[in-house]
Amino acid sequence: MERRDFFKVVSMTGAAMAINPVLKAAEGSSLLFGADAIETNIADAIKIPRVKESMPGLYPGRVIKVVDQKSVVDGKPQEEAAYRMLSEAMLSLTGEKKLKKAWRQFVGPKDIIGLKVNPVAGKLLTTSHAVTKSVIKQLEEAGIPRENIVIWDRREMQLHETGYTQENYPGITITGTECQDADGGFYDKQGKLHSESRIDKSQFFYADLDGVYDDYTIPYMVNGGKNSYFTKICTERVTKIINLPILKNAGPTTTLCLKNLSFGAITNTSRLHKLWHETCAYICAFPPLRDKVVLNIVDGLVGCFDGGPSAKPQFICNYNMLLVGSDPVAVDRVGHDVIIKKRIENGIQKEDLQKSSRFIDLAQELKLGVGDRDKISVTEKII
Repeated sequence: MERRDFFKVVSMTGAAMAINPVLKAAEGSSLLFGADAIETNIADAIKIPRVKESMPGLYPGRVIKVVDQKSVVDGKPQEEAAYRMLSEAMLSLTGEKKLKKAWRQFVGPKDIIGLKVNPVAGKLLTTSHAVTKSVIKQLEEAGIPRENIVIWDRREMQLHETGYTQENYPGITITGTECQDADGGFYDKQGKLHSESRIDKSQFFYADLDGVYDDYTIPYMVNGGKNSYFTKICTERVTKIINLPILKNAGPTTTLCLKNLSFGAITNTSRLHKLWHETCAYICAFPPLRDKVVLNIVDGLVGCFDGGPSAKPQFICNYNMLLVGSDPVAVDRVGHDVIIKKRIENGIQKEDLQKSSRFIDLAQELKLGVGDRDKISVTEKII
């Protein structure tokens, strides 16, 4: 990113939104084609034995869709409605009659549970607090101690900017990989990025693409080169992950479960937009995600159908829905179809392009879930 472009981003959206090297990379690429014959270490991930919690989890190919047309009032998601919708989804997914038992299928009181939210588009379109607080409330009701809950994303600064603060979530850890000190600095007195202490260099995704960044961009990438390191949040801190993406697009494709996890859990990502579909699928095949993500709850109360992955007001809409499942691939397929239908209705495209969901096909090939529409069971609940 050129220095003048960096300051243009800052002037438009504030210092904490200077992460736009990523948004600009995503919006500037077609997101339809991968780079041919790029060498990666995905074979190493595949060789690692799976565990019983591995994707696609307890309910492969099963997705619960809950709709409540009153879940958003005057543009604001309603927590009471979100709680009801989530309750309905959890009971329907698990077949349990008691909400506590439904949650206990996925997590226990000894787990450290990471809630992976998505604040990348800023206050205009973030994982809603209505949904996040409903998840936390139900976890507590299921016997999960508040101190065992971690709200996380790649960029700690963005979490704070979008309202994920100790003031709004007392007693809950809020953390990110990329971070600043109390004075807003990225570096310690030895000139080392604070973020470097938060990455696990023993677990990484290799791709034969060089990440080369200037001084203004590197704090948002952590490192350059050909390795993307996993955050210690996933490798060391949490034992289970609940994924809370948003129902939104990225150009002609969609960014829900797999994208929220993959690009949110590693460093050095701008280079990987050249390998977008592969990255979305491959990163989720590594144990820090594959073996820890137990539940996916797509926040579709408010979403977008164009202008993503950032947020443009004219394309934001009230989907008034939650999509819930243990299988991130199946949930992504159902969410993809919801967004593409909206894009067609609004004249943005005429039909679904098969290549726009290639990441779903790749994830299915890696046995991370079910991507074939005719093999997915969708239960729709209208409140």
